[in-house]
This record gives sequence, C-alpha cells and structure tokens, in this order.
Amino acid sequence: MKKFFKKLRTNESGATAIEYGLIAALVAVAAISGMRAIGDGLVSTFDNVSSVLKKTNKDNKENNKTK
Repeated sequence: MKKFFKKLRTNESGATAIEYGLIAALVAVAAISGMRAIGDGLVSTFDNVSSVLKKTNKDNKENNKTK
C-alpha cells in the first residue's frame, strides 16, 4: 500500500494533462478574440460596400428616368 501512495505522489501525468488543457484554452480564447476583431472589420467593410452599391443603383435609376 505504501508503494501505491508513493507512486501516486510522484505521478505527474495528470498535471501535464491539465497544463496542456490550460494551454489549449488560452489558444482558443486568443483565436476567438482575433476572429471577432476580424469579423467586426468585415461587417464594417460590407456595410460600406452595400451603401455605395445602393447609392449607385439609386443614381442609375434617376439617370434612366431623365433619358
């Protein structure tokens, strides 16, 4: 029984697994943060493109009416 407890105290494989889990969680948080920042920038870009296209379409319709 003493051997079992001694072996259990010196076994660090569980600690290593926890460390890898913490590293994976940190990487996931960083990736999500980065993707969110890129996503917000993309939304802004597509909103700008949409507004330009709507304005161009409106201008084209008005020009066609005057011809």
